[in-house]
Amino acid sequence: MRIVLPNSAHLQNLAGFIRKYDPNAGANLNIRLDKRWIHVHPFALAMTACAGALARQRGQETRGHVPKINSVRYLLRMKLFEYVALNPRIEITEHEESGRFIPITQIRTNEELRDAITNLIPLLHAPANVADPIKYVFSEMVRNVLEHAQSPVGAFVCAQYYRQEDRLSIGIADAGIGILQSIRRSHAAEHDQAAIALALRPGITGATKRIGGTETNAGAGLFFTKSIAALSRNFFALYSGNALYKLLRTREGQAPRVNADPADDRHNFTGNLPRWQGTVVGINVSVGGGKAFADLLSDIRKAYRIDVKHQSKQYYKKIRFIA
Repeated sequence: MRIVLPNSAHLQNLAGFIRKYDPNAGANLNIRLDKRWIHVHPFALAMTACAGALARQRGQETRGHVPKINSVRYLLRMKLFEYVALNPRIEITEHEESGRFIPITQIRTNEELRDAITNLIPLLHAPANVADPIKYVFSEMVRNVLEHAQSPVGAFVCAQYYRQEDRLSIGIADAGIGILQSIRRSHAAEHDQAAIALALRPGITGATKRIGGTETNAGAGLFFTKSIAALSRNFFALYSGNALYKLLRTREGQAPRVNADPADDRHNFTGNLPRWQGTVVGINVSVGGGKAFADLLSDIRKAYRIDVKHQSKQYYKKIRFIA
């Protein structure tokens, strides 16, 4: 397996980072770091740490060279080298991260999830009516990994708050069964892109064929995550198998809106990428939206209720027709 951390890997230009990932590059994990500078989204950090933990569990070696660049200090502070067995050859004085970032954290239990949410709260710098939906999404994404993904290394999360832009960036990665296999438990999906499109719709979950999900899994986590990014005019990315769905920013002059069908969003859908067996999610959120942002959250709930109701009617009509 080979992972390359380039100069830049953010949600708007993820395809370059993903295309350099090679799951078939030898029996060990090879990490390459750009020799000039590195500035990457938590998406890339969480995915790289997850690959490192997986290699360690398999008894594989990690090979690579850490260049002497200032960016290595950031990677060290984000605790990347605790999961990727490379020697950074430098030491740093760790400063308090509260209110600025959450270093890469491996989550395997509900207790560890609660601790991670506690660390997330100071990053939000937002009133409860804005912070609560973001905490919900964070909790839902990780909880789904713990309960359904069958990831042998759990979930990896990290986050960075950018004060000048008042933006929070979050990355979550696992090495589980992936969206295609999960969705196929209860729904027909021919390939990764089809499975991702289904997973992003409200009320669709691999836990049941019933539209609207179950009492413990409503099929709303990915839909809510995408919608929060859309309403704050930000990016969202979902990578699983060989497919990447990327939500693009709403154009200037257009009002952000919630779409139940991910195909109706302004987006890019890329297939035939190197296969990541699990799932990686990245989201940017503007956390200073105040009341206007909180008011728009009602649109998410409304879209969820309407689409679930519509899908349920279509489903049961189909059943009666076949019968």
